[in-house]
Amino acid sequence: MIASHFATGMGRRLAGPLLLGLGLLGPGLLGAPVRADEALVTAQGANVLAIVDLEAGTVAAQVPVDGAPAGIAVSPDRRTAFVTRPEGPSLATIDLATRTVTGTLALPGGPLGIAVNPKSGAVYVADWYGSRIFVVSPDGSRLDTEIQVGASPSGIAVTPDGATILVANREGNSVSVVDVATAREIQKIPVGEHPFGITLDPEGARAYTANVTSNDVSVIDIAGRYELGRVTTGERPYVVALAGPRGFVTDQYSGTVTVFNLKTLTNVAAIEVGDHPEGIAASRDGRTLTVANWGSNTLSVIDAETLKVTGEIKVPDGPRAFGDFLR
Repeated sequence: MIASHFATGMGRRLAGPLLLGLGLLGPGLLGAPVRADEALVTAQGANVLAIVDLEAGTVAAQVPVDGAPAGIAVSPDRRTAFVTRPEGPSLATIDLATRTVTGTLALPGGPLGIAVNPKSGAVYVADWYGSRIFVVSPDGSRLDTEIQVGASPSGIAVTPDGATILVANREGNSVSVVDVATAREIQKIPVGEHPFGITLDPEGARAYTANVTSNDVSVIDIAGRYELGRVTTGERPYVVALAGPRGFVTDQYSGTVTVFNLKTLTNVAAIEVGDHPEGIAASRDGRTLTVANWGSNTLSVIDAETLKVTGEIKVPDGPRAFGDFLR
């Protein structure tokens, strides 16, 4: 199985593709009706995309997606989801209104991380095996080009202006900076050991990578293109999310979420969640965090102010929630 090759791999349950949660969602359209957040959870063991009503605390629907669904990203209008299928290997396009797969695009290598350009709608997919990212048309139907980056690209993030792509290169211990206009890598920024999840702040000023084997988070000045500091985490950090003045990091092997101060880059707390937490994202209002616990098949809901777990939701087997998974 291709999925087994994407593991952090030391101890515990044999891992499939590692997933990240960017935790950054833009505000809804002005005048749009207020609605409960949905979590779009790639459940790799169950081969489904689980659509979770976070207000009700229930799985509202399950969309069959075979091929060990891994990464998740959503179109700028929030109507379409894109899911990577490393055992396809391919990219699935899902209509979120009808909750059906509307298309599949075959991709070579090992499609894993994924992000969408907030301006153009172009879809970027990381090839874990090929040291490259694929550029796919906004409707998910066509592979337009590919861009060479570092070794084993995983997490992808795009600046709010749509001009720059940042890619965490797990085996390269670096972050690639890619210019969208020229479709070329312009720099590699050294970070910690085995960076996986990468998250940007809403202004696109800083990036945060979860460094799996050095047990820390690298903080990057995007304009200056350098690492400006690090934050110590629990064991095997995976993904970073941001809410208010704090950062939140899933610690896979510790079963915790490390909380740190974004200004001082100092630790605040460690919150116990489910087994093997992976994806994490902040709600639109920044009041809650949602964590996908792969080992316990649950979502943990955290109050961003009190730092308490306020709820747990059962989901299908192998929840990853890799990428932009709240809607």
